[in-house]
Amino acid sequence: MELLSGNEAIAQGAWEAGVSIGVAYPGTPSTETMESFAEKDGVYAEWCPNEKVALEVGIGASAAGARVLATMKHVGVNVAADPLFTAAYTGVGGGLVILAADDPGMHSSQNEQDSRFYALAARIPMLEPSDSAEALAFTREAYDLSERFDVPFLIRSTVRISHTKTPVETGSRAEHRLVPYEKDAGKWVMMPAFAKPRRKVQDARVAALKEWVEDCPYNIISRGSSEIGIVCSGAAYQHVAEAMPEASIFKLGITWPLPEQALKDFAGTVDALYVVEEASDYLSTQIKSFGIAIDQVPGKALPLDGELTPSLVGAAFGVQEAPHVTQQSDIPGRPPALCAGCPHRLVFKELTRIRAIVTGDIGCYTLGALPPLSAMDTCVDMGASISMAHGFELALAETEHRPVVAVIGDSTFGHSGLSSLLNTVYNQGSGTVCILDNRTTAMTGQQGNPFNGITLQKRLTRELDLEGIIAALGIEDIATVNPHDMKAVRSALKAATGSDGLSVIVFRAPCVLVDRARKPAFEVTDDCRACGVCPTLGCPAISKEPETGRASIDDAMCIGCGQCAQYCAFSAIVSTADAVKGESSVRL
Repeated sequence: MELLSGNEAIAQGAWEAGVSIGVAYPGTPSTETMESFAEKDGVYAEWCPNEKVALEVGIGASAAGARVLATMKHVGVNVAADPLFTAAYTGVGGGLVILAADDPGMHSSQNEQDSRFYALAARIPMLEPSDSAEALAFTREAYDLSERFDVPFLIRSTVRISHTKTPVETGSRAEHRLVPYEKDAGKWVMMPAFAKPRRKVQDARVAALKEWVEDCPYNIISRGSSEIGIVCSGAAYQHVAEAMPEASIFKLGITWPLPEQALKDFAGTVDALYVVEEASDYLSTQIKSFGIAIDQVPGKALPLDGELTPSLVGAAFGVQEAPHVTQQSDIPGRPPALCAGCPHRLVFKELTRIRAIVTGDIGCYTLGALPPLSAMDTCVDMGASISMAHGFELALAETEHRPVVAVIGDSTFGHSGLSSLLNTVYNQGSGTVCILDNRTTAMTGQQGNPFNGITLQKRLTRELDLEGIIAALGIEDIATVNPHDMKAVRSALKAATGSDGLSVIVFRAPCVLVDRARKPAFEVTDDCRACGVCPTLGCPAISKEPETGRASIDDAMCIGCGQCAQYCAFSAIVSTADAVKGESSVRL
């Protein structure tokens, strides 16, 4: 027996099923799944530039007969939707399982969405585990089902399932024999002449799935009082089971297709039927479509957004609320911030100084939107910064004289920024693009990407030439700048935003979590005039003394980057190493 998170259990289940190939793009809360899978014996795993590419690699490997695991977060399913819908027509060779990790509560996402609607729309069966043991079992068994029904299978997790550790009984690996590939254009070439017959194959498959799901062992009924019946799935089941132990519960382990007759039979055995789900009406809408009446909860309404808790479920049914811990009012809040010494900080500080319109992107640099930097105007999706900057330029060309600047990370540029830049070049757009190359995919845990040349399993590879690729698009105005050097950052932005054409600045310096070397900390001397400039950098190591208003630097947090010293007009911020020598701080 082991304690595994849902992510680790999914990786284990795939390994036990004989999966040999794993493909992914990192995204919370799915990231650890592929990292865990990559550590197992006898497997190949890779980070791909984006989720669409990952799934296409997976479909190719499946067509060749291998069993494949593809993992992504919910918004990554949007990116992969194109091949996903067509894979529902082609079917599989070797079993293909796709993890869609949803994020109710938006702990690390720009929206809440329910990936079960993708299963419904694409007509791909979806399993939804409610703990790590089910995550392992469902994943392992999904490969046999995928090959049996000739269709990819989706596994849906939510953040609580992905990251919570529960007991799991692990097993041994069942080696999968690669079936020799045989040419079959009617199955794999989805031009209209072949896709039309495959649609009929899909219809027959769906009919078989709907028959199978009625007796599927993954759907479990716990009989309690006949007064209340509750239908739920996934993490919501755990909250329902804790808050409503006396109720009869229909726990759905497969959420598309739904077992219509079994749900009707269950509804007939209870006086009132309720549906409990997080941030969605997927289940209630589908169950109502079967002609099954659903009652309104008798107490406080369930929230329309965010995660559920046993307390919220209990309140909805008017029962004693489960105990929960509340935040003490005397504990100060700790808003998110760029790390001390983050190489992105001065870029945002200087963008604020020139009053630029900044179209942002997905990554930890999104924190540049928060006070005191307040430098970012938009953040929509991966790669949108460059496309939206082009849109701003088109709309404001005659009325706005502020510079428009796109900000994007190196990994995100490889994900979908490259095609956005291609569009701007093709359509003769202008403006400035800042690529914040911190040598890693930082927000999800320092994964590799094409521009730092580090693969998931540390295989021999090549670091792609970022500036060379940009130049190959025909862009001539390219600069590479050290983002810790304030004067260089200021000069580069002034030159780029002052030009009429399209310019790209690559700000290159490693993330402080990648390069952990610390220099002597900085300190504030008696020359401080309490001008208040250095706290506007938003460095968590810098604070104001409440009585004097003078700056103070926490030497335990300071990594000695020297960014703040470059903004001090009174030379009142010095390195502790220089202070010992009695010297003034050396400016970068």
